[in-house]
Amino acid sequence: MIEIVATAESTEQASLLFDAGVDMVYVGEDLFGLRMPASLPKETIEEITKIAREKNKRVIVAVNAIMHNDRIEKLLPYLQFLEKIGVDAITVGDAGVVHVLKKHGLKLPFIYDAQTMVTSANQINFWVKRGAVSAVAARELTYVELEAIQQKVPVPIEVQVYGATCIYQSKRPLVTNYFNFTEQKRSVSKDDDLFLSEYKNQDEHYSIFEDINGTHIFASTDLNLMPHLDMLYKANIKRWKLDGIFVKGEPFVKIAHLFVQAKQALLEGRWSEEVWKPLNEQLLTHHPKKRPLGTGFFLKDPGDIK
Repeated sequence: MIEIVATAESTEQASLLFDAGVDMVYVGEDLFGLRMPASLPKETIEEITKIAREKNKRVIVAVNAIMHNDRIEKLLPYLQFLEKIGVDAITVGDAGVVHVLKKHGLKLPFIYDAQTMVTSANQINFWVKRGAVSAVAARELTYVELEAIQQKVPVPIEVQVYGATCIYQSKRPLVTNYFNFTEQKRSVSKDDDLFLSEYKNQDEHYSIFEDINGTHIFASTDLNLMPHLDMLYKANIKRWKLDGIFVKGEPFVKIAHLFVQAKQALLEGRWSEEVWKPLNEQLLTHHPKKRPLGTGFFLKDPGDIK
């Protein structure tokens, strides 16, 4: 069974994603979750959860932020709310969240998501023994590494197959500090289309923004593994993540539907170049033209990564 997880920016988009064939939506608010397309209030998350129940779908809520003391103090009521409305799982990267879950006997399944730290089967199995029902693989892993990990863990690992990938986060407001130093007044949110570029390669852009969790910098190319989904399927890696942080509204829903069609082709034994190539061409028409696409670390030799 292949499961497709997609970020959702609103109640309306979540409903459309479900109708497009997505199995799970990934939502949250910035106070507790990292790099969401939109920071959703409790009422919206509850509404999305109700829609999911009606459509026999699932909801995952991001609780994977780095929990400083001020966050931990606010965390318990939020987790109790999520348990009450019946979300299917939360993502967790901070051991403090697991401690709160256990201490208060909350029945919230959690998915281990410590970003770049999830790089081995041993680490995933450590958290499985402590209750994790799944794990989000680091974006820096190659296919060879992902295949080896999935063979050695008893839970599904989630692999991103589409969207922007974060390569750096700092709690500091680095962009604001820069604009203050240069005496500029600028907004620094994810919707402001800010980017970094190297002096010697100014055509290569690294998206950057700030929010309550600090500064986030993204790879210069977004991820697209559409032509290589059969490799994941054969390796029994069957939970695929679509991230729409920089692809808003209807275009992201259409892209998600293309991955649903790819999923069906694989399950029905119809996968071939004649199938994936038209799907990939359609994907390119919906993806933002100014954001290049690539395969990230997926096809690299682990020995070549430095």
